[in-house]
Amino acid sequence: MTVTGATTSVELREHNRARLLRAVHACGATRTRSQLTRELELARGTASVLVGGLVADGLLHEEPSAGHGRGRPTQIPGPHPRGPVALAVDLREDAWEIAACELGGRLTVLDDWPHNGTPARTLPPLGDALRAHIREYGSRVVGIGLAVPGPIRDGHLVDVAHLGWRAVDVPALLGALDVPLQVSNDTVCAALAEARRGRMAGVQVGLHVHVDFDLGGVLVVDGRPLGGASGVGAEFGHMPLTGGTMRCMCGAVGCWGMDVGSNALLRHLGLPAGGGKGRDEAAAILARGDAPARAAVAANATALGTGLAALVNAHDPEIVTLSGLGLDLHAQAAETLEAAFHGRLMTIRRDHPPQLAPSVLARRGPLLGAMESVFDAFLTPEGLKRWPGA
Repeated sequence: MTVTGATTSVELREHNRARLLRAVHACGATRTRSQLTRELELARGTASVLVGGLVADGLLHEEPSAGHGRGRPTQIPGPHPRGPVALAVDLREDAWEIAACELGGRLTVLDDWPHNGTPARTLPPLGDALRAHIREYGSRVVGIGLAVPGPIRDGHLVDVAHLGWRAVDVPALLGALDVPLQVSNDTVCAALAEARRGRMAGVQVGLHVHVDFDLGGVLVVDGRPLGGASGVGAEFGHMPLTGGTMRCMCGAVGCWGMDVGSNALLRHLGLPAGGGKGRDEAAAILARGDAPARAAVAANATALGTGLAALVNAHDPEIVTLSGLGLDLHAQAAETLEAAFHGRLMTIRRDHPPQLAPSVLARRGPLLGAMESVFDAFLTPEGLKRWPGA
C-alpha cells in the first residue's frame, strides 16, 4: 500500500489524481488503464472514477488500445487535446529554441532563433516570444521551463562565462509571463531527461555529460541530478581534470571545458573561439575528415575520456551518458575516447568499467528536461488546483 500524507478522503483523491497523471506522463502515455491500476495499486473502481474525473476536467483523454482482443477495447489514458501544455526553452549561447510539450512528453518545436549573446538583446525578445505562445495556448500553459548554459543562483541569477553574463536576473529581463517559470542549468536538464526517458532510467547512480561550446556534467542519484547545497553544483566542466593551463572566462585556470567542445575544436585549429560564436564552424570541422580536423576531434575525445575517467574514479557510476557534441565525439572517435577513458581508470574500476553511452534523446535533452521541471511542479495536488477545470 502506498503511504501518503493524506488525512481525508478529499486529500487522498487529490493525491491519487496526481499519482495517476504522473504515471501517464512518465510512461509516455503508452500503458493501459488496467496496467496503471495495477502499478499504482488502486482498486479498479477507484481507478475508473479517477480517470473519469480527469477526462471530465480536460486533463486526460482515452483511446482504444491497438491490437486488443475480443470484447470491450482496452483504453489507454493520454493527453487531452485541450489539456495542459508546458513551454520548454533551450537557451543556448548562440540561439534559443521553444517547444510545446504535452502530458506524456510529446514535444513540438515552435521557434528556433539566433541571438547576439547580450542579456539586454536576448532575454526581452525571448520573453516576447513566450508571451505570444502563452496567448496562443491560453490557460492550457501550466508553466515554462528554461534551460540555460551556466550556473544559477537563488533560482534566477545566471552566469554564462563565455558570454560575459554575471548575475543576470533572467526573470526580470524576460518580463511578466503570468505563469510559473522554472530556470535550470542545461546540463542538469539534459541529465534529468536522460534519467526519465533515456539510458539512465532505473539507474541508481549515473553520470551525465553534456557537450556544447564547452561541457558540463552532473551526478544523477536515483533519477535526481545533484545540484549541490546551494544549487550551483554540477559544474564538472570547471574542474582541472586534464592538466590544462589556460585561464577560463569563469576565472579559474585549467578548466576541463577549455579542452572539450566547439570552442576547443576551433582553438585546436587556430580559429577564433568564444563569445557564443562558432557552432557552424565546429560542425564543419566535424564534417571535414582531413588530417587537421581528425587531429582536433581526437584531441577533444582524448580530453573528454581523460576527464570522464577522473569522475568515474571518484563517483563510481553505473553508466556514463553523453549528449550534445558528445554524440559526435563518440561517433567519430570512439576508439580514442574509450582508450583515454579506460587508460586512466583505477584498476578496480577497469575490471568492471561503466558503459560510455551516447544519449538516445539526440539533442533534445535540455528541452525535455526543461519540460520535466514544469510537469514536476504541476503534477502535484497543489499544482493541479491551478488547472481551470479543477
